[in-house]
Amino acid sequence: MLTCGDDPAHGDYTYTNEALVTLVVTRVRFQTRMATYASAVKVSVEAPIENQIQEITYDGQEIYQAPLTLSENLAKIAQQIDFSKTDGEDATELENGEKAEEDVKDPANFQSSLWPWDSVRNKLRNALTEVCVLADVLAVAKEKRYMVLDPVPQEKPEEKHLIQVLAKKKALAGAAQVLLMGADRMKSCQNESARNRSSPDFHIELLRLRQNWRLKKVSNSIIGDLSYRTAGSKYSQSGMFEITKAEEEEKSLTSPPGSPNSSLPVQPTPPSTKNASALRVTIPSELEGYAYIEVLCKKDQEALCSANLNWLNTGAGNKPDPDKNWQEKLEAAQNVLFCKELFSQLAREAVHLRAPIPHMVVGNRIMATVFPGIQLIIILRHSTGNDKKPVPQSTDHDHVLEHSLHQLLREMHHKNTHHPFPHPSSGPLGPSKRRCLAGPTAADRHELLEMTKSQTLLEQIIQQAQHFVMRSRAEYVLDTIAKEVKDPLIVTHWNALNSPTQSSVRIIILTHGYDQIMRTSLVVHVNEKSLKCVCKDGRVMHMSYEPQELRNLLMCQINQHQISAIQGLAKCMGWQFLANSPHLGLGAVEPLGNASSCILASPIGDRMIAVRCEQTGIQVSIAHSPRKDFFPGRLVRERKWENLGGSFKEVRWDKMEGKNFLNKMELLMASLTSS
Repeated sequence: MLTCGDDPAHGDYTYTNEALVTLVVTRVRFQTRMATYASAVKVSVEAPIENQIQEITYDGQEIYQAPLTLSENLAKIAQQIDFSKTDGEDATELENGEKAEEDVKDPANFQSSLWPWDSVRNKLRNALTEVCVLADVLAVAKEKRYMVLDPVPQEKPEEKHLIQVLAKKKALAGAAQVLLMGADRMKSCQNESARNRSSPDFHIELLRLRQNWRLKKVSNSIIGDLSYRTAGSKYSQSGMFEITKAEEEEKSLTSPPGSPNSSLPVQPTPPSTKNASALRVTIPSELEGYAYIEVLCKKDQEALCSANLNWLNTGAGNKPDPDKNWQEKLEAAQNVLFCKELFSQLAREAVHLRAPIPHMVVGNRIMATVFPGIQLIIILRHSTGNDKKPVPQSTDHDHVLEHSLHQLLREMHHKNTHHPFPHPSSGPLGPSKRRCLAGPTAADRHELLEMTKSQTLLEQIIQQAQHFVMRSRAEYVLDTIAKEVKDPLIVTHWNALNSPTQSSVRIIILTHGYDQIMRTSLVVHVNEKSLKCVCKDGRVMHMSYEPQELRNLLMCQINQHQISAIQGLAKCMGWQFLANSPHLGLGAVEPLGNASSCILASPIGDRMIAVRCEQTGIQVSIAHSPRKDFFPGRLVRERKWENLGGSFKEVRWDKMEGKNFLNKMELLMASLTSS
């Protein structure tokens, strides 16, 4: 019979021999029955994965206990074993006694227990046996066919409802306090953001200002810097500005302007109602207003080109606005500082440079001679807020020259901050890379002297102005000739990728409808003070800055093109080419260039055509063979002398039909051949 203890979950069970036998038989029967259902029903028992909850915070977060390690789990299970209990050992003492007597009788099987944990192992084995029997009993009890276990009734613990209610109230009060604190914080943030919309925050504005400008704190004031010291500037003008809070400045309008710790000669700016800002920026009076540098090229009183240099992208004729925000005010002040620094550098270079015609610096003007009769004038324009009239601006503005001059300024700042390698990380900078490699490359004295030379900023500006004048003259000559000369056609292609001091133009001379027979091409390189022409046959000709030389060259190329085109047309028509002269020395002297000529003969030799091309026009003459004016006499009786060509007679070229010169020549050759 099976009896159970007080606690059915954790109680101790004692089994008799009859009960053990019954359980064994029941277990065998149950295993036999369950084997038939093993394929259909699978039962798995697993330990719970979740750890125990240690604490629940007010916001609902659960804090779990850390899982036990294998050693801690073993220690915990070992602690649950009670080794003081001896219940259930009576049934096993007889068996152990009989085994002991047998071991004593048999000295071969006798072995003394030397392991100190031997008793613990035996007790664990007995406990495992009891647990297995209990598992079988529970399995049989679930079937409800063999055994029914009734739990032992226990007394219900005394419930304390008041304590539970108080605990719940305390927990709810803590959670409510957390929610109220979060709501108050959200309300304060919302009120602050609404306040910032109407009036900007001083610290936010100061952060934006710090992202674009260099700031430092001197005593109790915040001072900024507008100068170009980081780009290698050596200008002595200070670019310091002071930053104050708008509210403090409004209160202290009646007091002297500026901070008591600041020594800047500044003028306060009244608060603006147009653009509300929490910052008030005070700049020196020398940097107020607007400034730009005007570059002019003049010939006598006529302006050839002009360009305006400023660091901003706004127009030069805008009047300074006193109500602009701090960003626009600082940009305008930095633009004034930049223009003053640039003009000071140009004036210093103009004084030190040695030129055939000395440069002049008068007030805010720098005058330099580019070509004879052409001057380059650089003017510093500065307008303060007190001026009633806007700064004058020239209507004729050249953007190419402005872009080239801006490129020079960028290159100057880039060279000041990016020195060529190798150079030391500290200490004075060494020689350039070319001078460092002068030894391995075996440079001579002339090359070393060329390495030491460097062009100043004013010299580069003068060179760009000279190139601009040369390019303008070349464009004017080409356009004028293209308008004057209708036959042949003159096509010009200016290269779009040019340097500030060198450009090139390709000139193509062709006749409409006969461009496959002959076309003449040449390339003209425009430099600062000279022109270089590369012809189709490989000849290279150098010219000075006088535009008349380029005009003479083009007129000669036009005459030679006409003669070469006639030769190509004669081959197509079957005519014979007898002679030609690109520079004819006969006839009247041409005012510009030289005349060109050629002589053609018909396929049977009975007709000849002489062509003379000059700048004033084209002359065409024809001759017949045999001569019509041959009369035999007493001295000349043989008829063979009549086959000599007759005298040339000029053709009235203006009365000929045809679209252009080659078309008329084609019709003339065809008529002479057929007759």
